[in-house]
Amino acid sequence: MLPMLDCLIVGGGPAGLTAAIYLARYRRIVQIVDEAKSRCAWIPTSHNLAGFTGGIKGIDLLARMRLQAETYGVRMTAGSVRSLEKHPSGIGFRATLGDGQQIETDRVLLATGVIDAQPAMPGLWDAMQRGLIRVCPICDGYEVIDHRIAVLGHGAKAVKEALFIRTYSPHVTLLTIDQPMHLTREDRVRLEGAGIGIEEEPVTEVVPDAVITRVVMQRGRVLTFDTLYAALGTLARSTLAEGLKAKLDAEGRLIVDRHQRTSVPGFYAAGDVVSTLNQIAVAMGEGAIAATAIHNDRRQHA
Repeated sequence: MLPMLDCLIVGGGPAGLTAAIYLARYRRIVQIVDEAKSRCAWIPTSHNLAGFTGGIKGIDLLARMRLQAETYGVRMTAGSVRSLEKHPSGIGFRATLGDGQQIETDRVLLATGVIDAQPAMPGLWDAMQRGLIRVCPICDGYEVIDHRIAVLGHGAKAVKEALFIRTYSPHVTLLTIDQPMHLTREDRVRLEGAGIGIEEEPVTEVVPDAVITRVVMQRGRVLTFDTLYAALGTLARSTLAEGLKAKLDAEGRLIVDRHQRTSVPGFYAAGDVVSTLNQIAVAMGEGAIAATAIHNDRRQHA
């Protein structure tokens, strides 16, 4: 077993990689364990990340950040953390990886993000890379101005997303995939007032073609759209935090203070797994804040 780390980072997305770069530059011994499941990798091109005028692909951004972290000596391990517990000595934590390897660390930063619920369909990756299916109107609403847009979801969150997207196009339709819309009377008034179409009949199939997305309804009708937004919700990857009994919000995301500290001493969280705005720039900022807090907290307890 290797000597105890200053910090183990679980997750190699923008938050985790930014934190690793900062910690390494603070001359801390840091290791990332990453399952390669960052939702950043699904982004065909990010146009709202400052400094990249022509945009940058999610996978290219991650590759650049990994290379930068490795330049400063950050250890990178491909795999998963099966369990995380307080160290038996009472100091730090012990992580057990999927292959049985154990890592001892003084601090832990959880940067595992969230998983987007997606419509079940073949070729999803390709459809998203071509911009036919999207998940983040904050990220790319500008790219779909005046498009024919479908929002696939149900309940208050889908209504909220449809109304947000309406600011980019007058051609927005709300669809549902596997359950009723669950719309209140107020929801319907707001949607109709904004000129947003409502299709109560469930969608049974989503078929992205070369430049459009065809949506097959339960009774056989076929609707066509330029872009489809999946507003089916997200699942926070916070199982390890639950094991440590860290405080979570109603959606399973970590509750942290302004320095990204969780309710468990020595345990920090950053990025989408925290109750925050799901944006690359925000994740990077939180990674930097967490890393600086970890470094300063270590100094105070050295």
